[in-house]
Amino acid sequence: MSQQHERFYALERLQDLKGQISKGMAEMLSLRGKVEKYKESDLPRAQRLYLELQKERNHLVSALGEAQLFLQETEEYQLSAMGAKLQQGMQGFNLMATAYKPVYEAVMAFAGKLPDATQTTNAAIIGRLMNNVKMGYYPTDPVNIDLILKGITFPSGVTTNLLDPCCGCGKALRQVAQGNNCFTYGVELDESRAEEAQTILHRVGVGSFFHSRISNEAFHGLFLNPPYLSVLTEGGGRARHEKRFLVESLRALTMGGLLIYIIPYYRLTSDICRILSDNFTDLTVWRFTDSEFKKFKQVAILGLRKKRSDDPDTANTLEHYGYTPTAISVLTELAEGQYAVPAEAKTVSVFKGERFNEKELERQLRQSNSFQKLMSKNELDSAQKHPLLPLSIGQVGLIGGSGMINGLVSCDTPHIIKGRIVKVKQVDEHEQHNAKGMKMVTEVKEVISNKMIFNVLTPDGFRSLV
Repeated sequence: MSQQHERFYALERLQDLKGQISKGMAEMLSLRGKVEKYKESDLPRAQRLYLELQKERNHLVSALGEAQLFLQETEEYQLSAMGAKLQQGMQGFNLMATAYKPVYEAVMAFAGKLPDATQTTNAAIIGRLMNNVKMGYYPTDPVNIDLILKGITFPSGVTTNLLDPCCGCGKALRQVAQGNNCFTYGVELDESRAEEAQTILHRVGVGSFFHSRISNEAFHGLFLNPPYLSVLTEGGGRARHEKRFLVESLRALTMGGLLIYIIPYYRLTSDICRILSDNFTDLTVWRFTDSEFKKFKQVAILGLRKKRSDDPDTANTLEHYGYTPTAISVLTELAEGQYAVPAEAKTVSVFKGERFNEKELERQLRQSNSFQKLMSKNELDSAQKHPLLPLSIGQVGLIGGSGMINGLVSCDTPHIIKGRIVKVKQVDEHEQHNAKGMKMVTEVKEVISNKMIFNVLTPDGFRSLV
């Protein structure tokens, strides 16, 4: 896809927010005028209009907050800071104030500065986004994986199952499992990376994770570094995989199982934070080391799965980190052994990728009882067999004629036997006479039959059995 046709989610969303913020501010100004108009003559109507004004303000505050995150993604940090100030000011703004003009001008000026995905003036922004895309593939930095591992304790005496729903070439998951008595499972969409992953992971499913079949609650650990910065699909639909992978994969994690979720800090949006807080406990957020964080803005979110329950306070805390990355502690500060992987043994009974995988098929056939039974027929064919009943004379003839009993016969009186079939021609003549006894015709009937002959060589001499 050429650069002029690249359509990034962040730019598209900022364009939508540009319209929402402008329209929301104009609507607030209109509603404020109507409240003023009816507050003396029709108080109930003025009260209803005031409630609408409050809702509109809430929508505007939400849009300003969302714009900040996408501005962080596009590295428009000054504009993001401006949005944060406007959001804070709008939250405390007195809706019955008469000085709406300065607020209106400030909000409209901010909206006017937001990037427009339909114009070519955003070449610098697109360039920054393109530098980070890498076809959606972000191998996790090995140094930061080691820092994460420092904070994890694996059980002794139990083989733990680890799952990476977008494993790439498998190196990150292999590093997590190395020396920790783990069985590794990965799923990868790209066939070339999946082929490489098969050489270092125990099992790899090829194809889309969303169309794979995997056992629920069978994994002790979930390592999730989903694709970032998803572009729009050909049909125009928007897809951010950070959220979808989290929703679809958490069911595979056992209760108490450890989540390692790696995303850019600006993807700590309200919906993702709510999913995390409702399904995990002991949640912590850690910033990658400075050099790596500067490139991809990554954070590691660690937590233990729990039964779903609402936790809005934790969600708000997580969401705050999306706006203030400087408040996030660096991974070097993660305490040693802070998280323990469950010690309960688990069985992964179902693990099938979307697409046909020869190596996975080979593994399944080796474990299949049906395949073993099929192969055991060869052993039966090569084993010594005895008839259940004595052979009939016809069966003896067939065996002898086919040559299956030719050769040395080992018994009390050893002998060599060879069977052969010869054709025998028999001619019968039958004369027919008339009533006076005179010969009319001679009928000749020729019959050809097979005769079985066994030639036997014994210590006492040669014998021929017919």
